[in-house]
Amino acid sequence: MFAHASTPDDLKDSQSGITLLELLIVMIISVMFSGLIIMFMFQYWRATATLNNDLSVFTSRLTAGDRLRDALNASSGLIVQNGIADANAGDPDPGIGSGAFWRPIHAIPGTTTMGGDDEVTAVLYFKSPSVNTSGNVIMNGAQPYEDEFVLYLDGTTKRMRMRVLANASAPSNRSTTTCPSGSESASCPIDRLIAEDVSSVAVRFFSRSGNLMDYTSVVDPDTGDYVGPDMPAVEVVELVLYTYKKSTVGGGADSTSQNIIRVALRNI
Repeated sequence: MFAHASTPDDLKDSQSGITLLELLIVMIISVMFSGLIIMFMFQYWRATATLNNDLSVFTSRLTAGDRLRDALNASSGLIVQNGIADANAGDPDPGIGSGAFWRPIHAIPGTTTMGGDDEVTAVLYFKSPSVNTSGNVIMNGAQPYEDEFVLYLDGTTKRMRMRVLANASAPSNRSTTTCPSGSESASCPIDRLIAEDVSSVAVRFFSRSGNLMDYTSVVDPDTGDYVGPDMPAVEVVELVLYTYKKSTVGGGADSTSQNIIRVALRNI
């Protein structure tokens, strides 16, 4: 038998393969598809993180509204300053040396901005009848004993909290005075959490008929002091709670929200 002699065409077929140009095309297409997949993954990741942030802010907003309404609905009125001494006053009145009384707040519509780290900012004070362990109002003659409450912004945690100042003179008072974070104990639990991720709070004051009230609206002609309607005369309070939560993913959208809470007070 004779061996078949290789022709030039046979040699050409045996040496055929992927050319450099074809390899480059395959690599470019692979990189493009890989980039598209990675870009989609990052966009999906950002969208998921943003959605979780939005949900967290939305839940916090609803919870804050419920907590504020529960606290203020039971209130017997707003006050300019706490009358029950507070050993942990975070925003003390500079005019009182003991440091046990928060700075006065008058019925002046305005916005309180969240402070920086270690900064505590008072927002609102109110009072409520003291209640005993059986759920009955504790009377002091013809008038009830009253506990006091402080709404404030904690710049370190970006939270709104509520301090409870229980009236120690009220027999069997079921309220317990609360303390700031770091000072709490079994006998002085931590201040109640109202809202997280707070950026600012706007407050307005109204009469029962809906007229806006402002302490600075009337000036004494002799002294120049403000003598307009103040906290004890307020019958409806409105708080607009602004919340902000930074995105946890680079390039993601930050979450912002606002919640309007309007509550009619008892003004006993």
